[in-house]
Amino acid sequence: MCCYFRGKMAAFRSMRILFCSNVPQVRDAYFGSYVFYRCAKRALCTKITNADTASQPMQKPQFTDEEIQRMLVKMTGLNLQKIFRPVKQEHKPPTYKLMTDSQLEKATQNAIQVAQERLQFPPVLVERKPITDILAEDRFLEGTETAKLVITDINYGIAHRERFIVVREPNGVLRKATWEERDRMIQVYFPREGRRLTPVPLFKDENLGIHFNQDRHEYLLELCLLQFEPDSPDYIRVHHQTYKDIDKRGKYELLRSTRHFGGMTWYLVNNKLIDGLLIDMLQRYLMEDAVNLVKLYNMVHPESESAKQARECSAEAFDLIKQESGKRAIIYTVIKVYVNTDAQKAGYIELALQSHQEVLHSSASAT
Repeated sequence: MCCYFRGKMAAFRSMRILFCSNVPQVRDAYFGSYVFYRCAKRALCTKITNADTASQPMQKPQFTDEEIQRMLVKMTGLNLQKIFRPVKQEHKPPTYKLMTDSQLEKATQNAIQVAQERLQFPPVLVERKPITDILAEDRFLEGTETAKLVITDINYGIAHRERFIVVREPNGVLRKATWEERDRMIQVYFPREGRRLTPVPLFKDENLGIHFNQDRHEYLLELCLLQFEPDSPDYIRVHHQTYKDIDKRGKYELLRSTRHFGGMTWYLVNNKLIDGLLIDMLQRYLMEDAVNLVKLYNMVHPESESAKQARECSAEAFDLIKQESGKRAIIYTVIKVYVNTDAQKAGYIELALQSHQEVLHSSASAT
């Protein structure tokens, strides 16, 4: 019986080794049934995941995506003269330095690094949901106080978003503080320089137009960034109205090479209002920025006709190749696909493209 059992086991081992050596996909099965089972399970999970993802709709890109940020930074530009332009401040005598070529190059690189840090985009967030949580209703306390009592946790080391702030109403209701009450109390106990307890009338709708007429859009956005939280309704309202006014007047240059250009471009792309900015880029011969703008539009709106036709083209058609002749052809093709499908100002964009082509032909004939 023992010899018979040993013979069976030896035959089984030889068959297993032969099977594993002839079939590469399961060559590691001789390490044990657990390894083979785990591999099979992993393959099964992969198939299910692929089937599920194929049926799911395409995920919409987000403002914080690395590729989106790269494209927006490229379109923003890096004008050192504008970034380091003089500002009104206490008058001080200028400082002059004598530098060698290497020192000047190093100082220039440092200035570029500082400029890139100044161009970091403010966050673009969804509007926060109102806080309406009621913790208790102690009616026996009704009438004991004539004013609201606000209880605030002022311990250090706690994020302001996680800080516990509640309000006791005169009628005895104990509730969580609203966002406006939270912002006000946090400013009382943890004041932020430049922020006021009550926003200035400048941010009211009837007063925004005064600053728009004076081309103070960037100044207004800087004050808004200082006064409000990025997900507050007032912050979003002021930014959107500022972007709309810039698009209406066609004064995109006011925000180019500032940290607000990316947010404006993102707003225009999401609302399918890129025609004016596209024309401005073409008129300024910013052809690579114009292509990036259309690419960003197709990424954010994959269901649009422009994106559908773009997906039918080869992948190389949306990457600027090194050859100059092919580069120009691709630029015109990418923009014309958008013009023929989703553009609202197709005639103006065509004229801008023709003007650019004429300038290229005249310069080429001159040389």
